[in-house]
Amino acid sequence: MARRPPNYELLSEEKTKEMLKLFKGERTGFVLVGPKKYLLPFRYVEQGEGFYNFKVKSDDTWLLSHPRSGTTMAQELIWLLANDLNFDVAKKRLLTERFPFFEFSLFNHPEVTQEFILSNKDDKVKQQLCRDIALPGYEVIADMPSPRFIKSHLPFSMLPGLLDVGCKIIYIARNPKDVVTSWYHFNCSIKTQEYLGDFSTFLEYFLNNLTPWSPYWEHLKEAWDLRNSQNFLFLFYEEVIHDFPKAIKKVAKFLGKTYTDEEINKVTNHLNIKNFRNNPMVNFSELKACGIIKDNSFIRKGGNGNWQDISTAELDAKIEKWIEENLKETDLRFPSFNNNNN
Repeated sequence: MARRPPNYELLSEEKTKEMLKLFKGERTGFVLVGPKKYLLPFRYVEQGEGFYNFKVKSDDTWLLSHPRSGTTMAQELIWLLANDLNFDVAKKRLLTERFPFFEFSLFNHPEVTQEFILSNKDDKVKQQLCRDIALPGYEVIADMPSPRFIKSHLPFSMLPGLLDVGCKIIYIARNPKDVVTSWYHFNCSIKTQEYLGDFSTFLEYFLNNLTPWSPYWEHLKEAWDLRNSQNFLFLFYEEVIHDFPKAIKKVAKFLGKTYTDEEINKVTNHLNIKNFRNNPMVNFSELKACGIIKDNSFIRKGGNGNWQDISTAELDAKIEKWIEENLKETDLRFPSFNNNNN
């Protein structure tokens, strides 16, 4: 029997008009889903039930996060560790094929998809890619052979029953200062969102739970509260990049794998930001080729502390207060290390 997905409401007409002027990739509007009011594009109305009732398999591996939390690095790490360090395949097959994005179709408005297809009118392969990325993930992934690797930014309360089937679940969290910095740049660069405003305005949306997949804190706290569940691993991005070998061993153990120090060093080198940024299999090269995302904008600096490059004293004080208020009633705390751009 199909489960009933969380209820939704439309974002207010006034706020919708305001945001449609700044987020040009969405043409219809936005919905607020569930009691925590997660913000998603209007296409959720058509597709939400399909995502919520997707059939999970016990040998699936799911990676969950709020956007721009080190998800792509974690995807590549998990896939390699689970697949016996098969670098040959990793270097030849796109990460988006090996580890697809569950709900990306929500961000491909039909009008924008047609614009993508028209702008690539001289290349049938690129046109097909523009059509494929608009297909609901619950349809595409259902046909994938097992074991499947699935990425999602949906919070637990909007996902199918992952904890009920024994699949592997990894959640990665990142300090919100660096998340919002990277999230701003990404929204500016990808045409499915195509944000046209400045950073201070974007920050206001983020702090007020009006960027996609917000509210940020509810997203993290849902995962944090489940961190001791069976087959669940909670990671901090800051911990991973501070000591890659230690983090790799931790993830490998969770996946039931053991590797030598030499093999772990090979993985560390593969994930080094300098190599990772230039790896066409992980940096959305296929979307760049179609003009959907600006070049050199998906994998950026890595590391932490990049907030300082774009913030002001006033904005810093604002987000510090916001962080303090939201950590009051939880024992969730972000690790603090020196800036590390490995």
